[in-house]
Amino acid sequence: MTALDLSSPVAVVGTGTMGQGIAQVALVAGHTVRLYDAAPGRAREAADAIGARLDRLVEKERLAPADRDAARARLLPAADLSELGDCGLVVEAVLERLDVKQELFRALEDVVSGDCLLATNTSSLSVTAIGGALRRPGRFVGLHFFNPAPLLPLVEVVTGHATEAVHATRAYETARAWGKKPVACADTPGFVVNRIARPFYAEAFELHETRVADPATIDAVLREAGGFRMGAFELTDLIGQDVNEAVTRSVWESFFQDARFRPSLAQRRLVESGRLGRKSGHGWYPYGEGARRPEPSTADKEDRPAYVTVVGDLGAAAELTGMIAESGVEMRLEDGEPGEAGYLRLPGGGKVGLVGSVFFVDDEGRADFVAFDVSADYRAAGRVALAADPDASAETLAGATGLFQALGKSVTVLDDDPLSGMVVGRTVARIIDLAHDAVARGVATEEDVDTAMRLGVNHPLGPFEWSRRLGPGWAYSLLEDLHRVDPSGRCAPSLALWRHAHAAEQRETTP
Repeated sequence: MTALDLSSPVAVVGTGTMGQGIAQVALVAGHTVRLYDAAPGRAREAADAIGARLDRLVEKERLAPADRDAARARLLPAADLSELGDCGLVVEAVLERLDVKQELFRALEDVVSGDCLLATNTSSLSVTAIGGALRRPGRFVGLHFFNPAPLLPLVEVVTGHATEAVHATRAYETARAWGKKPVACADTPGFVVNRIARPFYAEAFELHETRVADPATIDAVLREAGGFRMGAFELTDLIGQDVNEAVTRSVWESFFQDARFRPSLAQRRLVESGRLGRKSGHGWYPYGEGARRPEPSTADKEDRPAYVTVVGDLGAAAELTGMIAESGVEMRLEDGEPGEAGYLRLPGGGKVGLVGSVFFVDDEGRADFVAFDVSADYRAAGRVALAADPDASAETLAGATGLFQALGKSVTVLDDDPLSGMVVGRTVARIIDLAHDAVARGVATEEDVDTAMRLGVNHPLGPFEWSRRLGPGWAYSLLEDLHRVDPSGRCAPSLALWRHAHAAEQRETTP
């Protein structure tokens, strides 16, 4: 089935930020749009606000004046639900309460035609549960836009348990016709993005609670080393701590309090104290006039090593070889052991390797080893995080610090054991795990998961892109180590990830 024809009016019920944004998207695409809100006068106010945004698009030369005028003429506030009777699609963006949404859609069924598509923009409630109140749930879908809807391209098209394929397809094609990038997903807690993104926040909060590093340092590592657009603390301050914590709690409760989705006590205390982020003037960080953001922990300058030996294949960090060659540090090459991950050896014999890939113990049980964290792009990264084994020498840590400084990087030394996965490593490993688990359960395809995570939350790479770059057994091995240390289940690798790693291992060992 094709997209909704432009001759079919679109209704948006609920005129808050999301409702206005969705209405603007449909309007600019060429539809007549009817706005309805239960609060008297709100629909007219929303229409005026949308008109003002169209004016700004004209000022920025992103919209022709004639197209603006035509769009304004197609934007019609409605005083009563009965005025939505000729609409081909109704999108709801009202209060995130199941009873409120069910009551609304029951009322809409008495108004719209039999072939009208009904959609909810819910981000946390079950599409199946909302549609369960309808006489004809087959035409009910989720259309989850991301805020701000006119700017962000992603739309999750959610198929409820009773949704008929023909209506899910129409919703998908309509979103695409509106210039969006739709991804198809099954009705599961958090859908794709809010399900798989949880570790991005959870691992940062856990590292803070266990005093591995402070928020400013963790954010700097995620942003400057990992390649994420924002760190977890600054992002949740922007979203709102109450909003982010509510989504986390909803996903956790929907998964029957699965430890992998456990909320943060530190974030709960922040919400209880009223420190909700930018909107309240204080969250993890202070805001407002005169507020100063704390500086991340950065290592003092160290001497560059006289030379470094690259042993074997550095795998996901292979670009470091070229960077060392360009830095002026003498580089020596040495073959590694077959099947073992490569590493860097410093003049004193200390070893430096990618977290989760290598761990060295000599005959006396000593590990003179420093791990460096994962990065989406080591060449573009402005920062590298290091963690030294408890038995590592001061000389090895200084040499590793000096080496990365010679490559033009700020260096953060974490008060952490390399086996813990550091910051980016453990975050990415858990995201990879949840992504494999979601695909194995039929939530979405690998391609749609990667698209959703890149476009929905601006991750530098999708989970399966990370997985291919780091190797099929990397995330499983790291999470298995974390679970061995903390058997609470929070970091336990999924069966899907085990199968992925085991299948790759079998392929490598089969003649």
